[in-house]
Amino acid sequence: MNEFIQFLGEPIAQRSLWACAVIGFANGFVSALVVLKRSSLQIGTISCALLPGIALSILLFGLMQISILIGAVLAGLMVGLGSLFVSRTSKVDQDTALSIMHTVAFAIGYIILVQLGLQQKVDDWLFGSIMSMGNTDLWITYGISAIAVLSITILQRPLTIYIFDTKAAAAMGIPTRAFSYGIFALIILVLVSSLQAVGAFLTLGLLVAPAATMYLLTNRSGLMFWGGGLIGGVGSVAAFFLSYPLGWHLGATIIVVLGSIFLLAYIFSPKYGLLKHKR
Repeated sequence: MNEFIQFLGEPIAQRSLWACAVIGFANGFVSALVVLKRSSLQIGTISCALLPGIALSILLFGLMQISILIGAVLAGLMVGLGSLFVSRTSKVDQDTALSIMHTVAFAIGYIILVQLGLQQKVDDWLFGSIMSMGNTDLWITYGISAIAVLSITILQRPLTIYIFDTKAAAAMGIPTRAFSYGIFALIILVLVSSLQAVGAFLTLGLLVAPAATMYLLTNRSGLMFWGGGLIGGVGSVAAFFLSYPLGWHLGATIIVVLGSIFLLAYIFSPKYGLLKHKR
């Protein structure tokens, strides 16, 4: 215990704790969009498409953190928005286009990283390493998180109308196509901001579990945003305090904690839980 208390006084621990709180809240807040749009599987495939952007950035500019993040954003946008464009301009549905594009992109990224001799770094990008986040990484995360939360808060009413009834939204003059692309772009930005913390594979849990938990506890969409943010933030901070004494990987511990909270809601939710259906 004394060793853990000493660790909390270190700058690396304080940065990691702040990263857990900010990333957890932002992802939990945005997760309401993912759950309400029922697009969790799409986001999961896009998260794996970030790898080629990382690989190409390293190939062109070396191991510069800012270029890696920009490359990941561009790769996610190209695959996510590209699949949306293909589905709108052909008879191929978006899931099919996304599956093809993300697997090809992932394969290209992996080949480039292997050729560069960076196989040992793949684990960090796939599973995350919060402890290695620097001050620049934190400021980028803060900026993206603030943009995401403020944008959704300001546009929450038209966003909710668009999500539940696209035709009604169009009839009311809401730019549905712009919202469709905008939501994808915003989710990808948040996805990338979490890349170093929990990695491309685990970030899906952070972008789904908080709002999915709130979905079991309430039928009010507004509460899903703030409730999801609270669950994401508190769960990530709790994982920080659990991971060090237990010797667990922090990113994986965050997902385990959020999954456990979801399981408790699934079992004990007074309206929608498992025990309710057994009575």
